[in-house]
Amino acid sequence: MSIDWFPLLNSLRIAAISCVLVFFTGIFFAYWAAKLPRLVKGVLDVILTLPMVLPPTVCGYFLLLIFGMKRPLGIFLLRLGVKFVMTWYGGVLAAAVVAFPLMYRTARGAFESFDETLAYSGQTLGLSNTYIFWRIRMPACRQGILAGSVLAFARALGEYGATSMLIGYTPGRTATISTTVYQLWRTNDERGAMFWVLVNLAISTVVLLAVNMLESRQKKAVKR
Repeated sequence: MSIDWFPLLNSLRIAAISCVLVFFTGIFFAYWAAKLPRLVKGVLDVILTLPMVLPPTVCGYFLLLIFGMKRPLGIFLLRLGVKFVMTWYGGVLAAAVVAFPLMYRTARGAFESFDETLAYSGQTLGLSNTYIFWRIRMPACRQGILAGSVLAFARALGEYGATSMLIGYTPGRTATISTTVYQLWRTNDERGAMFWVLVNLAISTVVLLAVNMLESRQKKAVKR
C-alpha cells in the first residue's frame, strides 16, 4: 500500500514557517513587555496569551471572522492575490496564532530574569543596544528562548482546531497530520490513523531529545 506523505511534508512546512514567525514576533513582544509597568504588562499579557486559553476552534472562528473571503480584510487581501482560507499558508497563520503565547511567555520570563547589570556594563563600554541585545542578552536567555521555540514548533505541528476551521481538509493541498488522523478515524481507518499518530509522536520525541541534548551540552560548557 502506497503512503501519501503530503500530510507530513505539509505539517513540517507549516510548523517550521510558523515557528520562525513566532520566534521573532514572540521575542519582540516579550522584550518590549518586560520593560512595561506592571499594570500595562498585565493587560498586554491578557491580550497576547488569549489564544493559549481559548479553545482552538474559537481561535479558528475568530480568524475566519477576520480573514474570511466575505469579510472586508479578506476581500482586500483577495484582490491582492492573498487568500488564507483553504490554503496551506492559512495553516501557517492559524498555527502561528495558537503557538505564539508559548513563545511569548517563555521568552518574557527569560528576559525578566536577565541581570540588567550586564547590559549597563556593556553601555558603559560604548556598545550599541543592538549589539548588547544579540550578543549579551540573547545568549544569556538562550535556554528560555530555546524552550519557547521548541514548544511553539511542537504546538504548531500538532495544531488541529484552528487549522481545520481555517483551511479544512483537502488531500494534497491542505491536509496535515492532525486533520488526516481525524479524517481516517472518521472513516474507520484505524490502522491509517494510528500510523500518523506514531509519525507525529516520533517527530515530537526526536525534537524533545535534541533539545535535552543541547541543554546538557550548554550546562557542561558553563561548568567548564
